[in-house]
Amino acid sequence: MDKPSAPSCERNRDPILEVLRTHFADRRQVLEIGSGTGQHAVYFSAAMPQLQWQCTDRAEYLPGIRQWLDEAALPNTPAPFVLDVGDAWPAERYDAVFTANTLHIMSWAEVERLFNHLARVTTDDAKLAIYGPFNYDGHYTSESNAAFDDWLQARGEHMRIRDAEAVDALAEAAGFDLVDDIAMPANNRLRIWQRTR
Repeated sequence: MDKPSAPSCERNRDPILEVLRTHFADRRQVLEIGSGTGQHAVYFSAAMPQLQWQCTDRAEYLPGIRQWLDEAALPNTPAPFVLDVGDAWPAERYDAVFTANTLHIMSWAEVERLFNHLARVTTDDAKLAIYGPFNYDGHYTSESNAAFDDWLQARGEHMRIRDAEAVDALAEAAGFDLVDDIAMPANNRLRIWQRTR
């Protein structure tokens, strides 16, 4: 099996890392939801060795993630495990959660389930970092995001760019307050919440 590779990970990893260096500086245990190829995990855990970076994804993606982790052989990337937001979640608690380019792939019901589980798997002061495109006030932030949303919905009716305000409401209900919202390349955002309740 060829090692999977996502060109977007190569393009966005440095801008994301710059933000995570600040917001995850005092974190220790990161749960990554939807690790995809595993490229982000390898890059971020190598750059921030104080973090124990736990990869997760649906079962079909784990072999590719293992290839990246095995090749890097880092001491702070334990074996990935299966996490489908609608099924069982880990019993461990994490002080940080990261996910990239997942909310627009999931159905809205799955996004709701993700947030419903967060309080059970996070510490009382945990940080949540979500990277990807967002709409604001019901509007696209660029023509390219509008075209991307059309492409998503052609792939599956459940896929679409999410409204920032709707995601904020889910986060607030789960006890997380928005603390940063940073513009990223290619009309993406990196949004950070902190658990306060």
